[in-house]
Amino acid sequence: MQLRYNFRLYPTPGQRQALAKAFGCARVVYNDGLRAREEARAAGLPYISDGELSKRIITQAKKTPQRAWLGEVSAVVLQQALADLNKAYRNFFASLSGKRKGPKAGAPCFRSRKDNRQAIRFTRNARFQITPGGKLRLPKIGDVTVKWSRRLPSEPSSVTVVKDAAGRYFASFVVEAAAEPLPETTTEVGIDLGLAHFAVLSDGRKIGNPRFLRRAERRLRKAQQALSRKAKGSNNRKKAIARVARAHARVADARRDFAHKLSTHIIRENQAVMVEDLAVEGLARTTLAKSVHDAGWAQFVNMLAYKAARYGRTLVKIDRWFPSSKLCSACGAVAGYMPLNVRSWTCPCGAVHDRDVNAAKNILAAGRAERLNACGGTVRPAA
Repeated sequence: MQLRYNFRLYPTPGQRQALAKAFGCARVVYNDGLRAREEARAAGLPYISDGELSKRIITQAKKTPQRAWLGEVSAVVLQQALADLNKAYRNFFASLSGKRKGPKAGAPCFRSRKDNRQAIRFTRNARFQITPGGKLRLPKIGDVTVKWSRRLPSEPSSVTVVKDAAGRYFASFVVEAAAEPLPETTTEVGIDLGLAHFAVLSDGRKIGNPRFLRRAERRLRKAQQALSRKAKGSNNRKKAIARVARAHARVADARRDFAHKLSTHIIRENQAVMVEDLAVEGLARTTLAKSVHDAGWAQFVNMLAYKAARYGRTLVKIDRWFPSSKLCSACGAVAGYMPLNVRSWTCPCGAVHDRDVNAAKNILAAGRAERLNACGGTVRPAA
């Protein structure tokens, strides 16, 4: 399976200038390719093929005085920028025809030099390498210092150099990682994700919601207020923008670290994990939008998915319309209308339920039934 490993980069001032030049050239090539295809479409001409576009936008453009500076960066960076454009068009066309699943993909749009995030990609053709001294050697940029936090499991097939809104540089390696099955265990767990508690497990354990954004609101508000007082276009405003970006980056990093540690612990502890397939996009349109985004449910579930595949575990997603909260885990009776402020309820059979723990137990039971059906078990009840 393919995995992505991210490491912090510390380029020198000269290397930062070379990276800025590479970011700009990749952006120009992307925009030139998009403009060429848009002009061809407006003129009623056929769609420009990928090979013809590369020849026109890169090979021939380098020979002109207006684009001669494209030769100052690696050609692989320019080719990968056009590859991103071609992929964006393919996704757009597949979305229009209905072949692409998931949210509808829009038409490609022009990239701005004011974007908070800039990125370039080097493939093996660029002959990037990790030096014996532990530095990342990039063509026409040099040997960049890397802060290695772990070893790469295999030789990387590509590396993407990213500059985020906070001005930090990262190297993102794509590597092939073999499966590492963990010793089998008999424990299985159902997880009910929420806001009062981030996760409630079917064994009764409750994981508190860290609320990273809520806890950082005061610091973020002060940084945003300081930004609003700076004159537009001034150097002080640029510094204030960087302070706001760094404050948000700290929140995102803390949330990601929490999700990584919790998902790893759950995957190592259980042979099968059952979660509810929540409609995060729909919940994000309600008054709970800020809290929903702060929780980061989708990020956590995605981590569970790829770690389960890597370590030989099973992840089962339960349908979001399954009445996990209102279904009695003891007798199977379904309660009536139950508003969110009701956190515990009593079933007519006499069982007293904590709403979240009961939901986690029902998710576990539904996940076990789903696994049985997927393995060829009986779907219809016996006569």
